[in-house]
Amino acid sequence: MDAIIKSDSIAVERKQFIFDLRENPRGRFLRITEDANGRRDSIVIPAPGLEEFRRLLEEMIAADKAA
Repeated sequence: MDAIIKSDSIAVERKQFIFDLRENPRGRFLRITEDANGRRDSIVIPAPGLEEFRRLLEEMIAADKAA
């Protein structure tokens, strides 16, 4: 069973994104779930990769603003 450390969500257009920081015996991870019209898809990012994920996300945001 995963323990939820922190959970939050945002709505973007017709999609809901749920962010769950969780922990289990194998370690901490971030699960991002997209809920669009009842269909759910998730990705899991192990905690050691969160800084690199953030860096890449910031680059994508900067590229979007520059376009």
